Amino acid sequence: MYELENDDEIEIDLRELFLALKKKIVWILLTAIVFAGASGLITKFAMTPIYSSTAQLYVVSKGGLSQLTDLTMGSQLTQDYMVIVKTRPVLEQVIADLKLDMDYKELEKKITVENPSDTRIMQITITDKDAALAQSITQDLAEVTAKTVAEKMDVKSPTIIEKAYKADKPDSPSLKKNVLIGAVLGFILMAAAIVIQYLMNDTILKEEDIEKYLGINTLAQLPLVKGTTKRTKKVKRARE
Repeated sequence: MYELENDDEIEIDLRELFLALKKKIVWILLTAIVFAGASGLITKFAMTPIYSSTAQLYVVSKGGLSQLTDLTMGSQLTQDYMVIVKTRPVLEQVIADLKLDMDYKELEKKITVENPSDTRIMQITITDKDAALAQSITQDLAEVTAKTVAEKMDVKSPTIIEKAYKADKPDSPSLKKNVLIGAVLGFILMAAAIVIQYLMNDTILKEEDIEKYLGINTLAQLPLVKGTTKRTKKVKRARE
């Protein structure tokens, strides 16, 4: 008998739950809008935008591309050059050229070097909160790298096929993405609050609740005496 009563305690009427959510839909939407607006303001005024700039270098072997071995060698050299980009002498030369207020370790953290699959293209990307500075560092780093490779490795200097550009828009944070996340978060939190309130509410509001929560049948109804107000009574949904 107790098991039956315990099952009644955790039983959820999905229809009633849906109606409870529907009844509070305005509050749910308002909360989503408030959270979206707050996320947008925080993104726009409290977060530092980060810009990036990329330069591309084309790598070939000293003899050109006349033979298959030259193609293979070009791919291997690309991997070597990617390491050279972040070497201390190269970075310190860039710092000296641009008179940067940072050491080579700080500059190294701003650098991303990539090699698209099956290509002899090397991409150098710099990220910084200053779009113009990111462009300047990227361009100088590409030039210093090409010069260092030619001098130190006795190979043909990589060709800069795409100069660094100045970004018009920041890479992060994304205003649209954060606003969407804020709206979804607000929607979920308010809906969760309503569901919890529904589950915790053990107030008897209608005849069916008496049988559902107390396990007894309603035999008669007594009308309210004029001048009195309707009262509700809270009961536990399960008996000991």
